[in-house]
Amino acid sequence: MKQLFGEQLLLIAGPCVIESPEHTWMMATELKKIAADAGVKLVFKASYDKANRSAVDSFRGPGLKAGLEILKKIKQELQLPVLSDVHCVSQIEAAAEVLDIIQIPAFLSRQTDLIVAAAQTKKIINVKKAQFSAPEDMKNVLEKVYSTGNRQVILTERGVSFGYHNLVVDMRSLPIMRSFGVPVVFDGTHSVQKPGGLGKATGGDRSFVPYLCRAAVATGVDGIFLEVHDNPDVAKSDGPNMIRLSDLSSLLKVLVAIDKTVKEHSNEN
Repeated sequence: MKQLFGEQLLLIAGPCVIESPEHTWMMATELKKIAADAGVKLVFKASYDKANRSAVDSFRGPGLKAGLEILKKIKQELQLPVLSDVHCVSQIEAAAEVLDIIQIPAFLSRQTDLIVAAAQTKKIINVKKAQFSAPEDMKNVLEKVYSTGNRQVILTERGVSFGYHNLVVDMRSLPIMRSFGVPVVFDGTHSVQKPGGLGKATGGDRSFVPYLCRAAVATGVDGIFLEVHDNPDVAKSDGPNMIRLSDLSSLLKVLVAIDKTVKEHSNEN
């Protein structure tokens, strides 16, 4: 995990779901170029199965086996670490053979058996803080991971429920979770979701992503999580809150500058 976190800001980015091998490869290739130009470290993310879609007929992805094969090719040929989420214990063994980071989805961040089984792989575990959880609640999650002897864990903030179909971000949660002694990542795109806001699909407003990311980096987070798509309006999952690939470079430039300033002042203190 030391290779991921250091002087450079970490970027976890990719499309919400694997839509096709060709699209996923294109996105990974472009993201690698953009991250290198911006001077940030990149972890490529994409879900092989979106198990928590709003509707039963929503697109979920290619599934475990086919999806992991696509991610494996990206990992090996593009030399990129890869991340995807697991939804049940039965997926973990296969996922651990490919993934560098196993992600626990926010809705499942209290599922002890899932967290413990993932941690037992000794892989890096990224736990999304649930929409219903306070930052202090994540201490219990850390203890579940640590109970296996695995100390490689990241906590990711993605907003908290504020009434129906709306999320807000309490920026205090970022320094609170960092005080636990683990890297903290801010999820700028899921934080602008409106879960179930379109009836049979999730809504959102990507126009707020840059504002929230700038604020989060100013608190001193270790990384940013962004779902990115070349054409979000036709994306098969989370389109309303994903940012456009063409907008990523300019956003990263600002975030890197803020991160540099924060670190310079932190060193002075």
